[in-house]
Amino acid sequence: MTSCWEGKKYKLEKSENFDEYMKELGVGMVLRKMGNSVSPTVELKLDGEKYSLITSSTFKNSTITFKLGEEFDEETLDGRKVKSICTMDGNTLIQEQKGDKPSKIIREFKENELITTLTLGDIKSVRVYKAV
Repeated sequence: MTSCWEGKKYKLEKSENFDEYMKELGVGMVLRKMGNSVSPTVELKLDGEKYSLITSSTFKNSTITFKLGEEFDEETLDGRKVKSICTMDGNTLIQEQKGDKPSKIIREFKENELITTLTLGDIKSVRVYKAV
């Protein structure tokens, strides 16, 4: 069974409250400006039991590789080192980042879009990506 996200790339189309989310994480102003100005492309790939989440932009590229339910070390795009664990519920990828500022990232893959909800404490940011 193939998932609706396989073989697709999603490009950021709109973003709500992302600056507040980055501010809450302690991201400096220069990095926040860059983060707010780029429209990254996201792609999720599956190879055997390993997933790769690839984020590409003109500013920075990152790939995290993981197995569902197994904790792994991650360096975030803003340079923080966290422990993450990912689970999948249907076409929804749930990532929990543990560190100084624990956050939860829910990526809901649909046929033509990806809705990413980032939560840190009371701050919630929603970013909508369109399939390209």
